[in-house]
Amino acid sequence: MPCYQTQLSVLEESAARFGSSPAFKIPHLNSETQEILAWEDISYSQFLADVEHSAKYWSQRFAADGVASRSVVGVWLGGMSYVDVLHIYGIMRAGFVPQMFSLRLPNPSVIFELLTRSNGKALVYDASYADIITDSPVPAYTAFDVRSEDLSNVSLAPLLREVNGEDTLLILHTSGSTSGRPKLVPMSYAWWDFGLQKSAQCTRPYNSAKLDVNAWMGSMCHMGQEFMLSGALQHGTCTIQATSQAFSSAEFMDMVTRCGLNRINQFPSFLTVHLKASRQNPKLLAMLKGLDEIFYSGMPLSQEDEEWVHRHGINVVNCFGSTECGSMLLTVPDWKTPAAPLQPMEGVSYGFFPTSSESEEHQNANARMFELVILSESKDCPDHSLRSEDGHYHTGDLFIEVSPGHYVSRGRDDDWIKSENSLRCDTRSIEENARMTCGDLIADCIVVGNFRPSPVLFVEPKADMDVEKLKKDIIRRTRHFHSRRYLHERIASANFIMVVPKDTLPRTASKGNIRRRAVEETFKAELDRIYGVKC
Repeated sequence: MPCYQTQLSVLEESAARFGSSPAFKIPHLNSETQEILAWEDISYSQFLADVEHSAKYWSQRFAADGVASRSVVGVWLGGMSYVDVLHIYGIMRAGFVPQMFSLRLPNPSVIFELLTRSNGKALVYDASYADIITDSPVPAYTAFDVRSEDLSNVSLAPLLREVNGEDTLLILHTSGSTSGRPKLVPMSYAWWDFGLQKSAQCTRPYNSAKLDVNAWMGSMCHMGQEFMLSGALQHGTCTIQATSQAFSSAEFMDMVTRCGLNRINQFPSFLTVHLKASRQNPKLLAMLKGLDEIFYSGMPLSQEDEEWVHRHGINVVNCFGSTECGSMLLTVPDWKTPAAPLQPMEGVSYGFFPTSSESEEHQNANARMFELVILSESKDCPDHSLRSEDGHYHTGDLFIEVSPGHYVSRGRDDDWIKSENSLRCDTRSIEENARMTCGDLIADCIVVGNFRPSPVLFVEPKADMDVEKLKKDIIRRTRHFHSRRYLHERIASANFIMVVPKDTLPRTASKGNIRRRAVEETFKAELDRIYGVKC
């Protein structure tokens, strides 16, 4: 059987090449003020040793409970710490298949349903969920720092290198729910082998004379950070564990000063904080200009931010990607104007097919719309369970071609929106549930909140009634539905319901459908107030 590269084989090779170089920098905080006192280096050789130690621990624990090798093991963690990485990589190194769940999906019944769908045999969960893990159908274990455990008598088998390329290496989930739960996204050995080539492109150093220092992008339980770390490991890059995903500009400056940060990966909703602060802080602006690269993904930068980075020569790279495919398109290099278009990555096989959509949201008088399709022969085409009947993977993402082979995103041809950290939300399912449970109260409704922390439900009532009572009735009737969804998909408070008079919401001229984008624009001031944004 052929050999396939994985994160683990890359780590072994990098530990040999960059053994004494830092793989991670970990903050040590003042317990009272939460001030960062120091940054601890974890070398590549230490990282490998810690992963193997974690693997021994989990091998022993699972074997004691009869969990067979190659079983699927649920991993329900925050994914933002070095210890979380040790659990994920350790479970994989022990010969099991991690099925990763984000803490943004806090309903244990949904977790167990997803484990059942993958035939999962065990669950490792964050200590914060200890009180809600009851009557688990599989052996369940609290995740804690096992580095001090004495495992001197436990042996570890050599890393498996010859495998069937179609076998599953790990399982992720779509970042939005369908029918009350996310979809499973199995990732095979062959998929990840090519994924490593793509992640190496995304993290290619600008200066061969020094090793890069980067910052944590997001949870290891989602594709973004999982993908970017696998690229970083190939180049000997050091990854800084920030105190939070939305680290402050002061912390950013500290990472530059004390850690040697020279490039960052961030979602635009977090990056814009630093860009806005740099308008009033010349030192911060100088540090942003001094970075080799700012790599962002998930959504576009605002026009204001695009113009700012272009005017000041800040090097930004836009990546278009998804959970199912990883990184797909990157900024065309050396583009001379703001908002550079995108082009497919090296080695892929994609199609841009004309769309026949009649949606007024996407019609453009001067440009033809194309849907991005990952062709079946492309090595990053997702698992067969996710493909269409024609064998290809239809992303639903729309583009216009601004020059040959160069594309600009124009959103999606469906009812999904993205939250501020690039996770998806199915608006139609929320609307359908509201109509089903509250049909006697509401005449029509629509969900908006693109690039916002959570969705907002706009409602036109059937008759005049007390607005606050209507909101509370809707929350009460839809509570069970929302309890099964990711945190970023939920409408769990009456504050996120907007009641407007009947026939107020903007509609299409032809069919009378409510126009989602027009609602966002028309009620922008109201949405800003809901989210606490200053106008």
